[in-house]
Amino acid sequence: MKQILLLLLAVNIAAFSQAQSILDKAKQKLSKNKSGVSEEEAGMGVKEALNNGISSAVSFLNKPDAFLKSELYKVLLPPDAKKMEKTLRDIGMGKMCDDAIEAINRGAEDAVGFATPIFVDAIKEMTVTDALKLVTGGNNSITNFFREKTSAKLKAAFMPVIDKSLEKTNATKYYGDAVNRYNKVPLVKKMNPDLSDHVAEKTLFALFDRIGVEEANIRSNPAARTTDLLKKVFGGK
Repeated sequence: MKQILLLLLAVNIAAFSQAQSILDKAKQKLSKNKSGVSEEEAGMGVKEALNNGISSAVSFLNKPDAFLKSELYKVLLPPDAKKMEKTLRDIGMGKMCDDAIEAINRGAEDAVGFATPIFVDAIKEMTVTDALKLVTGGNNSITNFFREKTSAKLKAAFMPVIDKSLEKTNATKYYGDAVNRYNKVPLVKKMNPDLSDHVAEKTLFALFDRIGVEEANIRSNPAARTTDLLKKVFGGK
């Protein structure tokens, strides 16, 4: 019995020693990845990269034709309005559709100009518990983390801005006119003229996409690391 206990003790000691060795190696690897960057600095660096990203995104998108003339960001009519659009174009009312689409994109271009404080507030409230993982992650790991954690809240905060911009550019009127005209066509399924949710989704997609572009730039281009903090946090990757 004593021999069995000694054998079990020896096995446990060996297992503990092996586990400790694995842990030490993991710590060494983590220390190497940090490159002297503390968790606090990593968190600050993540937030600064996001702030730079939203500033760049707003500058890129808040101008005429940034949406309307873009193959990637142009906001078309909602998916459930495709039949409506085809019907109106078939009866010679294509200009009504074109006017609505242009006004919608002007609304998106206007709305992003008011996005900065909404995004900045969300960034300030972020608790980056895995900041080191984000710093050493892929090109868009910070953007994707931010998108996953804040999209619903950002959309809720952004909706009033979208509504005002769509009113300002007459998008609500033009789209409403198109829907009301379509609803007069015999035997068609009636459409809802609400547009804000669709435009908010498309506008947030564009903003996050541009934030991702800036994050990738900061990671890959030393010249884009414009502060000492960004140089320290992302320079050692």
